[in-house]
Amino acid sequence: MTRKELQESLVLKGEDNFRKLYLTPALALGAMEMTIPDKPNSRSQKYRLTVKGRALLCALQPGRKKASARGRRRPAW
Repeated sequence: MTRKELQESLVLKGEDNFRKLYLTPALALGAMEMTIPDKPNSRSQKYRLTVKGRALLCALQPGRKKASARGRRRPAW
């Protein structure tokens, strides 16, 4: 998902606050990763959940199935 898609799915409006409070910490934690890590400012940059991020999501949402380490499943949101 792009930064804008992530932000809209979370119903957040301020781009700077989204980056500072959500995106940067998720990247630092290893819960998300960039699709083009060599070019962080690329207009084609997208983000995806890592295995760690999927496990965290499952832990926070008890009704979800466990994250598989091999499959790249998209989040339900």
